[in-house]
Amino acid sequence: MPQYCSAHLCSNRRTVDFKARGITFHKFPKDKDLRRKWELATRRERFAASKTCVLCSEHFKPEDFDRTGQTVRLREGVVPSKFKLPPHLQKVILLVVPKPSTPKPPTNDVWAPKLKEALARLESLEREKKNIEAREKRAKITIQSLLEELKDKNLLNEDLKERLDFYSGKTNSHTSDSFF
Repeated sequence: MPQYCSAHLCSNRRTVDFKARGITFHKFPKDKDLRRKWELATRRERFAASKTCVLCSEHFKPEDFDRTGQTVRLREGVVPSKFKLPPHLQKVILLVVPKPSTPKPPTNDVWAPKLKEALARLESLEREKKNIEAREKRAKITIQSLLEELKDKNLLNEDLKERLDFYSGKTNSHTSDSFF
């Protein structure tokens, strides 16, 4: 039985069709405080998420996702913020135009979000680097396996073997004339 998104008025469900459209589904966090924030964000009256409740990716901002690996994940601590709510559930936002004032020196409050964003980007890049290194290691192992198989089947002549050794860094005794 497919899982439906828990957001109010959202009909997305975890099926092959929705996956093909790039919609991902994310379980409610196990952390009680963060889970409560997610529940409140849905704006559903007396809603308490079960272990199987999910929200779809349409309720998160693009920067909430970590797409560096093979699995799309949410960044740590994000709260869903994009909902199509009926008027009675929408927050009223009052626009107040502040009086012009002299600029104040930046406080820690100004730098904290930027620092948090920079740290999140650093973590993302570190994960991406780790994934790239793992892919490179797997590729090298595959190539080595293929080379061994070619050697076992005597499909490598001496000239090709020397070229492969040269490009794999096993020997540096070749001149450019031997390659042409």
